[in-house]
Amino acid sequence: MAREAFIFDCDGTILDTLPDLVLLTNATLKEFGLPQHTSKDVLSFVGHGARALIDQAVPSNTPEEKRVAVFNRWKELYPTFGFEETIPFKGMPSTIETLKRTGIKVAVLSNKFDAATKEVTERYYPGVFDAIHGECPDYPRKPDPTGLLKTIAELGTVPEKTVYVGDSPVDIEVSKAAGVFAAGVSWGYNPEPVLVSAGADAIVHAPENLLGLLSR
Repeated sequence: MAREAFIFDCDGTILDTLPDLVLLTNATLKEFGLPQHTSKDVLSFVGHGARALIDQAVPSNTPEEKRVAVFNRWKELYPTFGFEETIPFKGMPSTIETLKRTGIKVAVLSNKFDAATKEVTERYYPGVFDAIHGECPDYPRKPDPTGLLKTIAELGTVPEKTVYVGDSPVDIEVSKAAGVFAAGVSWGYNPEPVLVSAGADAIVHAPENLLGLLSR
């Protein structure tokens, strides 16, 4: 089937944001006198949105009021720590531009909160995407398919002609829930067997290999 749209996850798919997530999370925790975390720890927290990251980063006995305060401060500090070490994955910018030249619509749908998703995506891919959405009331956190289906409609196509590209089981789950072709990427924050077990329709080992999905 000819594809009309490719929709991408953000962290671990089009951008390597982990170093900045580690800096930001530890800076926030330090302000509250809470224990710091390694890169491996923070990696295990990502994929379900910023609030879920904070809920895992703070000690399990942290009161809800303090969890909310930490989360709100994390968001406040994001513009300071959210960009310094982030880089696009090699080959991804040129691949997305190639998709656009073939007439494909491209978008981003992330579990990162909406303002941060828009800010970081536009910084590294200025003017590239036809739509950019992060978690917010109108675009609930994946694997709820609401946001993906709304984005597909916004792009003027249908699930059957859409590919969702991501690096986590949540990305595969939302694709399945929306009836979209699920492409898992091997360069992200989850190992390939995890994506296979989640039911990915294809595993992509380099950004340029996404072009091979145009007619699948």
